[in-house]
Amino acid sequence: MDWGSELWDQYDIIEKHTQSGLELVEKYVKFVKERTEIEQNYAKQLRNLSKKYNIKRSSKDEPECRLSSYQSFLDILNEMNDYAGQRELIAENMMMNICIDLTKYLQDIKQERKMYLIEAKKAQQSLESTYKQLDSSKKRFEREWREAERAAQYAEKTDQDINATKADVEKAKQQAHMRAHVAEECKNDYAAQLQKYNKEQNQFYYIDMPLIFNKLQDLDEKRVRKLAQGYILFSDTEKHVMPIIGKCLEGVTKAGTNVNERNDSMVVIEQNKSGFDRPGDLEFEDYSQGINRASSDSSLSTPKGPMDLLGKNRSKNFWLFSKRSKLSPATLPPFSTPPAPSPANGPPSPKFGRDTLSYCLKEINKTVKPRISSFRTLRRSPTVTEDFGHLPPEQRRKRLQQKLEEIFKELQKEVDQSEALGKMKDVYEKNPQMGDPASLASQISQTSQNIERLRAELNKYETWLTEAGGRDTPRYKSHTFNNNGAHDVHSPDGAHSDESTPDASQAIYAEFDDDFEDEELTAPIGSCTAMYNFPGASEGTISMQEGEVLAVVEEDKGDGWTRVRRNNGDEGYIPTSYVTITLNK
Repeated sequence: MDWGSELWDQYDIIEKHTQSGLELVEKYVKFVKERTEIEQNYAKQLRNLSKKYNIKRSSKDEPECRLSSYQSFLDILNEMNDYAGQRELIAENMMMNICIDLTKYLQDIKQERKMYLIEAKKAQQSLESTYKQLDSSKKRFEREWREAERAAQYAEKTDQDINATKADVEKAKQQAHMRAHVAEECKNDYAAQLQKYNKEQNQFYYIDMPLIFNKLQDLDEKRVRKLAQGYILFSDTEKHVMPIIGKCLEGVTKAGTNVNERNDSMVVIEQNKSGFDRPGDLEFEDYSQGINRASSDSSLSTPKGPMDLLGKNRSKNFWLFSKRSKLSPATLPPFSTPPAPSPANGPPSPKFGRDTLSYCLKEINKTVKPRISSFRTLRRSPTVTEDFGHLPPEQRRKRLQQKLEEIFKELQKEVDQSEALGKMKDVYEKNPQMGDPASLASQISQTSQNIERLRAELNKYETWLTEAGGRDTPRYKSHTFNNNGAHDVHSPDGAHSDESTPDASQAIYAEFDDDFEDEELTAPIGSCTAMYNFPGASEGTISMQEGEVLAVVEEDKGDGWTRVRRNNGDEGYIPTSYVTITLNK
C-alpha cells in the first residue's frame, strides 16, 4: 500500500504530515544539542573539581604525599579527570554524528520535499487551467446554441408572416443558418476541451499525483529511518566509551585497594621519628640530709626535666609527647655552634658550669628578655639553621643525607663539564684551526671555582652528618680529581697536596672512575659515519678515517664531542661536526 493509491485525494494531509516529520527532526536535533551542553558542563565541573582538590606543585614535597591513602586520593582525582574527558568525548561524538549529520540531512530533505510540492502544484494548476478552458467553451457553446435557437424561431416566424417580404424571410433564414453553424463549432470546441480535460484529469489523478505522493512517502520513510539511526546513535555514542569509563571506575576501585594502612603508619614513623632517647628516671633528692643542690655534682648526673636536659646536652633537643622543648639550642645565641654529640645521660657541658639551670636562665635574661617574655614563646618560634640543628636527630640525619645527595649530583655535573672543557682545550692546543684554547680559560676557571665550592659544601655537610650520628657515606669519598691538567689537586686552604698524601676533604670522585668503567659495556645508541679524517692525537680522543662507520656510545652533551666505539672495542671522543649520526629508535 502506498500514498499514491490510498491517499490520492489527501494532498493537504500529506503536506501537513511531511512538515510535521521535519519539525520532529529539528526538535530531536535541539534535544541532542542540549544534551551535549549538559555533558560539556558536567565534564567541565568534574575537571574543575579535580583541579580544586589536586595538590599544587609547591605541595608535592609535603610528607603527607608519601602516604598510600593520599596517593590513592590523587589517583582518584586523575581518574575523575579522565572520566571528564570521556564525557567530553560523548558530547563531541553526539554533536558530530547526530546534530551536524541530521541538520545537514534535514536541509536536503527539505529541499527535496519542496521540489515535490512544486511539481504537485504545477500539475494541479495545469489541470485547473484546462478545466477553465473547458468551462469557458461549454458556456460559449450554451450561449451560441441559444442564439441559434432564437434565430431559427425568428426565421420560422418570419416565413409564416404574410406581411413579411421575401427579402426579410431570406435574411432571417441566413441569420438562423449562420447561428446554427457557430453553435455547431462551439459544440465541437466544447467536445474537444472536454476530451482534453478528461485526459489531463486521468493523468493527474492516476499518474502525476500518485507518483509525487509516492516520492513524498519514500522521502518521509527515509526521514524516519535516519531519525531512528539518530536515536540509536544517542545510545551507542555513550556505549562506545563505557568500557573506558569502566576502566576509570576500576581505577578508583584499585586506588582504594592500594591503600595500605600499615605502610602509612611506617611512613609516618619514618618521617617523624625524632631519634631521642626516652628520659631516664629522676633521682630522689633527700632534702632531709641537707644536701647542697647548687654545689652537688651528683645531682646533675641525671636530668631533672626539660631544663636539665638542655644543660646536660646542648646538641640534643628535648621533645615531650612529640612537641618541641621550651628551650631550643638554636635560640641561645652564645651557643649557636653545635658541639660534638654526647650521650643522653652523659656529663653536662663544661660551658654551663656546675649549676646548669641558673646559668641558662641567666643567659636567657641577658640575650632574649627584651623580646621573649616566656618559654612558651621560645617554643613557638624555633630558629632554622643551616645544619638542620633545629630538627630532631633522626630527621636531621635524613635532611643532611638529602642535602649531600643534591650537592653530589651538582658536583657530578660540574666534573663532567670540567672534563669536557679539558678535552676540548687539549684538542684546540693540538689543532689550533679548530679553536682558540684561550677562549675556554674563563669557563675552566669558573668550573674550577664551582667544584671547589661544592667540595667545601660537601665536606661541611659530611662533618655535620658525622656529628649527627649518620652512617659512613662511602659514595661521597673518592680519589682526588685531576682533569688532564685542567684542575690541579688542591687542599682546602688552596695549597697543592702531595699525591702520596691526598687530602681526604677532596677525595670524593672515585665513583666517576667506576662509572666510566661501567660505560665501556654500554650498548651503542646509534651509529655514525665519518665525513672527514680526524687524527685523534689528544688524550681521550680516537682517530677515524673518512667514510669509517663507528658505534655511538654517548651523545653530544653540548660540548661538541661525541663518544664512539670501534668494532675492536676502542672508545674515545670525536668532534660531532665531523660525522653524520643516526640514532637507534
